[in-house]
Amino acid sequence: MNTPEINLHAQGLSAYTDDIIPPKNTLYGSVFTSPVAHGMIVKLDVSAALKSPGVAAIFTAKDIPGENQLGEAIKDQQLLADKEVLYVGQPIAVVIAESKDLADKARSLINLEVKELRPVIDERESYKKGKLIQPPRIFSIGNVTDKWKKCDVILEGSCKTGTQEHFYLETQSALAVPVNQKCLKIYSATQSPMFVQKIASGILGLDMHDIEVEVGRLGGGFGGKEEQGAPWAAMAALGAYLLNKPVKITLSRAEDIIFTGKRHPYSSDYRIGLTRRGKILAYEVTYYQNSGAAADLSTAILERSLFHITNSYNIPNVKATGICCYTNLVPFTAFRGFGAPQAMFVMESAIHKAAEKLNMDASEIQKINLLKDGDRFPYGMKVKMANARKCFAEAEKKYGLKRIHEECVRFNARNAQFKKGVAVMPLCFGISFTTKFLNQGGALINVYKDGSIQVTTGVTEMGQGVFAKIAQIVSEVFSVDIGRVRIDSTSTATVPNTSPTAASTGTDLNGMAAKYAAEEILGRLKSFCAVYLKCKEKDVSISDEWVYMKKKKTDLKWKDLVLNAYHERTDLSAHGFYATPNLHFDRTINKGSPLAYHVYGTGIIEVTLDCLRGNYDIDSVKIIHDAGKSLNKDIDLGQIYGGIVQGMGWLTLENMQFDENGRIIQDSAASYKIPDIKFAPGTFEVELLKDSINPYAVNGSKATGEPPFIYGIGIYFALLNAIKAFNADFKPDYTAPMTTEKILLSLYGII
Repeated sequence: MNTPEINLHAQGLSAYTDDIIPPKNTLYGSVFTSPVAHGMIVKLDVSAALKSPGVAAIFTAKDIPGENQLGEAIKDQQLLADKEVLYVGQPIAVVIAESKDLADKARSLINLEVKELRPVIDERESYKKGKLIQPPRIFSIGNVTDKWKKCDVILEGSCKTGTQEHFYLETQSALAVPVNQKCLKIYSATQSPMFVQKIASGILGLDMHDIEVEVGRLGGGFGGKEEQGAPWAAMAALGAYLLNKPVKITLSRAEDIIFTGKRHPYSSDYRIGLTRRGKILAYEVTYYQNSGAAADLSTAILERSLFHITNSYNIPNVKATGICCYTNLVPFTAFRGFGAPQAMFVMESAIHKAAEKLNMDASEIQKINLLKDGDRFPYGMKVKMANARKCFAEAEKKYGLKRIHEECVRFNARNAQFKKGVAVMPLCFGISFTTKFLNQGGALINVYKDGSIQVTTGVTEMGQGVFAKIAQIVSEVFSVDIGRVRIDSTSTATVPNTSPTAASTGTDLNGMAAKYAAEEILGRLKSFCAVYLKCKEKDVSISDEWVYMKKKKTDLKWKDLVLNAYHERTDLSAHGFYATPNLHFDRTINKGSPLAYHVYGTGIIEVTLDCLRGNYDIDSVKIIHDAGKSLNKDIDLGQIYGGIVQGMGWLTLENMQFDENGRIIQDSAASYKIPDIKFAPGTFEVELLKDSINPYAVNGSKATGEPPFIYGIGIYFALLNAIKAFNADFKPDYTAPMTTEKILLSLYGII
């Protein structure tokens, strides 16, 4: 694929926010934050810092001209703390100086006195104290109470998943530039330009039209720049507005880790009831979500957990309770999967425990209970066009699941030091924002008289290939070489009221909007051709940059067509808009159809464990994945590979912890381990499901951003099975991550 944007990126020439050459008079910000997890501010003295060389100003809460508020739906998060601090790293003041180094030096001179209060770190303690963001949410179907007595086996348990650092390559960054007396242009590394625009205008007491936010390309996001880009952009905007000079804020890696939100930790209790043959009759679960010190997106993330209670399985009787718990940790936020992985881990833990009790392999229980058309999800939505069984059967056949299990047994019988483990991980992931109004996208297309095409949408490119997909969609509508299409930076001044690039909807919403805009212009060009060629409009077609009349090539090429149409005053610009249809959900009863469609798939994960040392190799990951009619196979495969590895990292390597005082222990790349190329599977096979049809997204495609992350859960259970093959008395605690240290202790019954 040859597009201007891709060519630049392949050459390492893509520009990120921190690469923008700032104006000569730009000042730089450094953020002073709380050193304690909970306390009351007794004294804040910035006098010494103000006298430091190069300092232009220091702003605190009292300097904010508008509302000191970051929260949108729930107004519980200040931009700059004024009286009470609620987590380590909470911003209190912004130092503005002639350079970042000078700002950092001045920051160290600020004197803060805090009356420390005992922090609440654990979500269950928070629950007991009633520190909830909202009342508990309950999703249910059937009647679990009546079904327990019909179950042959009933098991109870608890499990826990930890947090995860986004560790995007580009840290949080923003540059705010005054445009005139009160208007600003903000260059922000954000997944949500409109949110930055709204928050900055609210902080400054301006109308949204006074703020323009532009986003070029992000160096990764994974959800960490959906809401979390706004504070740094708002602080830069505050400095630029009050000083009438450009202000830039870019966090260091350590600052980014300490100051910003991460994946929500969950602890959960479950109860599962089955027949002797492995049919699940009833499932009850309670999720305690550690939300951190502010709501951020916690309530929406918890709701997404509740939409994925049962993963890919039909369970007729379900009751799930979700609880958002305030703690004195950094406000946790969106992360790839958006709460679904936490819920699916609990489901798979329950199945794994049940399999041991029934003396079955977990894959047998998984297979028996897979969704089919006509089933219903616990939130009432009817299952349609289900590919759960098809993906499982295809994976079972193509990769020889029975043979893999048999070879695993033979290997383990022959080897004392090394043990193999195998796990199967089905997935069912719903696509749409679960907040209905967010399911909208816009696009602006300009066709220039030389035949080149400019496309602007509300989507942000963060490495997922969405710009390339949209360029492909537009080039296919016009039937021109994709090199003619340029995707421009995302700007609130061009496409307003954008939804975040999140929930795997970037292509679905913005790609469809771009398609509509292109089709509108194409219709005008065909109308012009009908007059120009003296024929009926229905007889006109364009293919490979040539105009055809009644399927016969004319002498009219694309460039000539556009130029002639321009001379005849044809409008060559169009705005397209798309809103996902048929979405509805009643939160008073927690029932409806909130999702446009579901993505399905099945993964088989094999590991070999060194039982002397506790380390392991990921032998293979083999996937059958439902991508619908893939828009671009290479891009989709890249998303699948990356998502799986990131998911495996969450459950094995990425062991971020907080001490009893709410401080992050792993606060650098030296102490926080993320997957690298050596961690990747020895064999990585991904086959896209053939003949998958999806009428609910652009050109029959399905999203591939978040769903593949779920396959990574399988490594946890493959490791459990390998440990069990060595230590028959091993009883898993279903607490993640399963680090090599924990593996070693589990092998020898120490934990």
